[in-house]
Amino acid sequence: MSTPTLPCPGCPGRRNHGQYLCRTCWRSLPADTRGRLTRRDKRAVLRLQQLQQALAARTPLQIIRVSP
Repeated sequence: MSTPTLPCPGCPGRRNHGQYLCRTCWRSLPADTRGRLTRRDKRAVLRLQQLQQALAARTPLQIIRVSP
């Protein structure tokens, strides 16, 4: 049985459960943004919210930044 996929918020593609974006969109983010989003600390939810807000505002993936 395959893993269910979900819509990617950054494109019409699909992402795996537990991932913020599909692989293509994830790689389009700046390296520092990807690094910050992978951190699991007390600010992780804030960074995820910032990503979601930027995606909702249709900010190009290449310029999305989140808090350190």
